[in-house]
Amino acid sequence: MRMWQTIRASSLERHVHRVPYAALVLSGRYEEAGDSGRFEVTAGNAVFHDTFEAHRNHFPDAGAIVLNLPLRSTMSYAAGIASVADSDMVARTARSDRAAAAELLISTAKRWQPRSSDWPDELALRLIDCTSLKLSQWGEENGIAPWTISRGFRQVFGTSPEVFRARIRAQRALKRIQFAQEPLSVIAAELRFADQAHMTRSVKLLTGITPQAWRSIANGFNTKSQAGI
Repeated sequence: MRMWQTIRASSLERHVHRVPYAALVLSGRYEEAGDSGRFEVTAGNAVFHDTFEAHRNHFPDAGAIVLNLPLRSTMSYAAGIASVADSDMVARTARSDRAAAAELLISTAKRWQPRSSDWPDELALRLIDCTSLKLSQWGEENGIAPWTISRGFRQVFGTSPEVFRARIRAQRALKRIQFAQEPLSVIAAELRFADQAHMTRSVKLLTGITPQAWRSIANGFNTKSQAGI
């Protein structure tokens, strides 16, 4: 992923970034639909992406110029969209120090929650809020047939609502595995997986690595940090 990116393509199909990063729009605009929801992104907006987050993008004819800044997993930020008061200052800082630019972006960004414009938006937000949401029940409450839900959601987000929900649950499990010391069985139960084996399959499908391996990596990193290595 290039730091400075001028995008002229009409669209980028759904894709996954394995590392966290922030995309600051310096000019132009585009639509992003992904694991954090759907956003209309314009100049002065930044979209924060978590580890293994997936999204697709649609660009108007004019395209957009974007500054991509990698984020450390230890940084405190929330995935989603935010406004940035002085994007030029962040861009100037990035020319000499990308880490400092990322810190500046995080400290000055003001997070906001976009309003849903249609039912796929509303369903995505509900799934983000509640991964145990039953799609059949939601469809009945909103008068939308199951096949319409599946087709309409895929047209916007590039994946089915079932896969969308599974990815969010796996991402939350990964965070807990890395940053909490709870037993894996407890994490699986609290996140409403069928059992620990179900969580293991989901996390491995998302990342290619098992929860046990992620826990070992996290414990190794914490041990080095405590030892001052």
